[in-house]
Amino acid sequence: MPPTFASGPPPSSSRAAPFSSSSLVVRPAKPSDIPTLLRFIADLAKYEEAPESNHSTVELLQENIFDKGFAGALIAEIKEGGVGAEANAVGMAIYCHTFSTWTAKPSLFLEDLYVSPQARNRGAGKALFRELGAIAEREGCPRLDWNVLEWNEPSIAFYTKVLGAHKMNEWRTCRLEGEGITRLRSLGLDS
Repeated sequence: MPPTFASGPPPSSSRAAPFSSSSLVVRPAKPSDIPTLLRFIADLAKYEEAPESNHSTVELLQENIFDKGFAGALIAEIKEGGVGAEANAVGMAIYCHTFSTWTAKPSLFLEDLYVSPQARNRGAGKALFRELGAIAEREGCPRLDWNVLEWNEPSIAFYTKVLGAHKMNEWRTCRLEGEGITRLRSLGLDS
């Protein structure tokens, strides 16, 4: 599923105040966060109008994020109500590394970023991007790349106006899945 930052106004008609920096925390996900990640992934698939494309399971996330380390995940959570209050997850980012031959360095690729509707426009997306930027700097990645659906105007506006990202209109994403990958085994063998 193409990554996106589900954005837009909070569901209520009144705009909620930003989270205080002391109540909003971004941390690495841990295996006990898998149910939360699955919920956010399902919500994101619905937002992107592709729920049938979501094949994530507890086992697949455990294996590929936490056991094999193919990707990293971040959780944004808020803790409102003072000392002893329980933290509530409000967003996630899932990322991995790619490699740029032009920089001869790894790049950070943001696969998905999701913020729940009640937390949108309150700083959670910015906090997730701050942490992604810190990871990119710490790991020597000169680039942070991601895709966004063309119809997702609120996200595009956030990326370009708030983050200062530039759209790469000259590039198109190509993909092979399932049978397409299998056909590569015999590519050029019949000529």
